[in-house]
Amino acid sequence: MHAQMAAAMAGQPDAYYELGVAYAVGRNGVDIDLVEAHKWFNLAAMSGDERAQLDRSEVAASMTPTEVAAAQREARAFLMQTRH
Repeated sequence: MHAQMAAAMAGQPDAYYELGVAYAVGRNGVDIDLVEAHKWFNLAAMSGDERAQLDRSEVAASMTPTEVAAAQREARAFLMQTRH
């Protein structure tokens, strides 16, 4: 998980996708967290990953509008953090 997070911090879209999967299904020692999963799928989707677009939609279907909004805020915050 640490390697994926480091790769994500370096801006690697494949790492975004893998983190989304990990949080969506509770893989690699993390608990299921749909807000985190949506955030990472959203970041991957913004980078052009079509799998992430589909998975983001599937995750969003199980979330409240408030949770989706939180995930979107977290994705924007991540982008702002990594660009500075």
